[in-house]
Amino acid sequence: MSRKILVADDEPNIVISLEYLMKREGYTVFVARDGQETLDAIVREKPDLVLLDVMMPKKSGFEVCQAVRASEELQATKILMLTAKGRDTDVAKGMALGADAYMTKPFSTRELVQKVAEMLGPQR
Repeated sequence: MSRKILVADDEPNIVISLEYLMKREGYTVFVARDGQETLDAIVREKPDLVLLDVMMPKKSGFEVCQAVRASEELQATKILMLTAKGRDTDVAKGMALGADAYMTKPFSTRELVQKVAEMLGPQR
């Protein structure tokens, strides 16, 4: 059974490229385009990993991360925050709220694929 990844970003080009990249690596991919949709999809799909943008409509990635960590049912979900906000304070905030890892945009696709594989371990 392939691992499930939720791509949460409001930028269509990023969603398309991340979805393609993750499917190419053999993952099952779901997409959410705002913070509320992301939370709903996490509850519904129980992804192994969420690629979470920080700046999204309705709820920020920070708020989504906080909600996931506060939920007993969801807190094991791995979160990799992807953002253009690369300042140390933003990284520290994301990590403090419970993100498992943080990558700033623009990032290399090879680096991202490597990071995802590292976070999820070998495919079952």
